[in-house]
Amino acid sequence: MSKGVSMSDNTATAGTADRLASKLGFWAAVTASLTFVLYTICFVAILRTSPVFMWTTLADYLAYTEAYGGPFQPLAQGAMILFALSFVVVLNAIHARTSPEKRVLTRVALSFGLLFAVAVSIHYFAQLSAVRLAILEGHTEGLEHFVQGNPYSMLSAINMLGWSVFLGLASLFVAPIFSAGGVEGVVRLALLLNGVFCLSGGIGYVFEITWLVFVTTTLGMGGAVLVAMTALSIWFGRGGRQGGT
Repeated sequence: MSKGVSMSDNTATAGTADRLASKLGFWAAVTASLTFVLYTICFVAILRTSPVFMWTTLADYLAYTEAYGGPFQPLAQGAMILFALSFVVVLNAIHARTSPEKRVLTRVALSFGLLFAVAVSIHYFAQLSAVRLAILEGHTEGLEHFVQGNPYSMLSAINMLGWSVFLGLASLFVAPIFSAGGVEGVVRLALLLNGVFCLSGGIGYVFEITWLVFVTTTLGMGGAVLVAMTALSIWFGRGGRQGGT
């Protein structure tokens, strides 16, 4: 009798945990989708309200920010921090809803996802805090090594490491979890494409192939991530259980 009660309790506990994982995954995926929509709006707004900036010197960058500074760039940076945090929650929720024999893939994906979140959050938080305050206070000596506008700065390299290598590998490792058709098929394809786009963008950054970086990390990755997160919100909304498991 006690054994039957114990099995019943375990089943109820597992059901509660599954529902919680699906709920967390749903809202995290929705948040991640909305952050990319917001980023796209900010990106278009920046292009429409200011000329494209090409790095030359710190003095030119400071003059550009003084002339064309506005709310769109910091808003986009904040959105990307929120995306990175949401992405980690999404991966955790996927791990919780994955059958045990496949969880080695989600563990690896989550490891790379955490590295991605740390790398890009450090970059964007530094832009919103230390870099912004240094410019406002006029303490700009050596700032060229930290500003986002300099593609050769230390923080820009860390940021690209996150978006290209870490996000790309996280996407490639979690993609095989989704094996069925329908929404799962869309998630799988979008994540696989995102992995290819991200890693290709990293190659473009290392070898200074500007057009490749733009096509893969701005257009390709942006579209693939938005599709993947939108499809994942639908998947989690339906219960977040893999087909055939």
